[in-house]
Amino acid sequence: MPKIRVLIADDAVVIRRLLSDCLVADPDIEVVGTAADGQIALAKIEQVNPDLVTMDIEMPVMDGLKTLVAIRKTHPRLPVIMFSTLTDRGASATLDALALGASDYVTKPANVGSVGAAMQRIRDELIPKIKGLCHRGPAPPALGPPRGGSAARKLLEAAPAALAPAEILAIGVSTGGPNALSVLLPGLSRNFPAPIVIVQHMPPLFTRFLAERLQTGTKLTVEEAVEGTAVKQGRVLIAPGDYHMRVRHDGGGDAVIKLDQSPPENSCRPAVDVLFRSVGEVYGGSAVSAILTGMGQDGLRGAEVLRARGAYVIAQDEATSVVWGMPGSVVAAGLANCVVPLDAVIPEVLRQIRGA
Repeated sequence: MPKIRVLIADDAVVIRRLLSDCLVADPDIEVVGTAADGQIALAKIEQVNPDLVTMDIEMPVMDGLKTLVAIRKTHPRLPVIMFSTLTDRGASATLDALALGASDYVTKPANVGSVGAAMQRIRDELIPKIKGLCHRGPAPPALGPPRGGSAARKLLEAAPAALAPAEILAIGVSTGGPNALSVLLPGLSRNFPAPIVIVQHMPPLFTRFLAERLQTGTKLTVEEAVEGTAVKQGRVLIAPGDYHMRVRHDGGGDAVIKLDQSPPENSCRPAVDVLFRSVGEVYGGSAVSAILTGMGQDGLRGAEVLRARGAYVIAQDEATSVVWGMPGSVVAAGLANCVVPLDAVIPEVLRQIRGA
């Protein structure tokens, strides 16, 4: 199989070299060109015909956002991964880039202690995204019944489709998530009768900016969750970066948010599995969940718990997913009650919430 052809656009010579050294060490990837600014990148795209572009946001002559707009006019399906800084400015610009059509992003290594550690961080975070967006990652395994043997299978077989009306909506999402959420939340009215809890794979700072962006498009209250936040109607709570988010009963029987920094699951913190398990434990069959576009299999084991307890699981379809890893693994395991395009997720949620 031909190697994945990558073009690197970054004004820093050190970063171009660092990225090149990391990528060419992988047998499935070749670096076919580099560019010090957006204008050069646009010319190189026509010359070297890359399969994917990595792009810095802040560059001279033509910055990453302007370059991205130009790329989308001529190459609407060319994957572009932004290489951004883990700062307020970087987080805001990255969300701008995603809204303009960037496929994904990776944050630049900071305070990692050595060049070797920085390279390892890039290998761990960037290379899987390159392969996922170019459909060169390992094929998902043919998944069988949920873990737990015959007892788990019997629970799932006996589980009702959902108890009605549902009392909470739990969403898990990763690659392509900010845009997917910006489509979903405006479809809900101010009187949506259930709370919404969301895990979007993002680092610290980014989740706060995401909540602020999403708030501008909905009449619901969108917040980055904090410890002890009440889970109540009309509130959308997003797990903060680097913290697992769980739903728990407080002393009075109401549901509240619990945050912790226990070890990552599926290489993620926050992890969808952590949230979904807790929602299943607290709400059981009175929960509706949606597993949306994203790389990997986070959410699969949590969906097992939800289905075993009678909750309703919606999976986004492959055609409208940026990457069909997370929803695809749930579908392959037979855990999805329905598989729908993105624009049909909210109508399906409303059907379940109303107990139709």
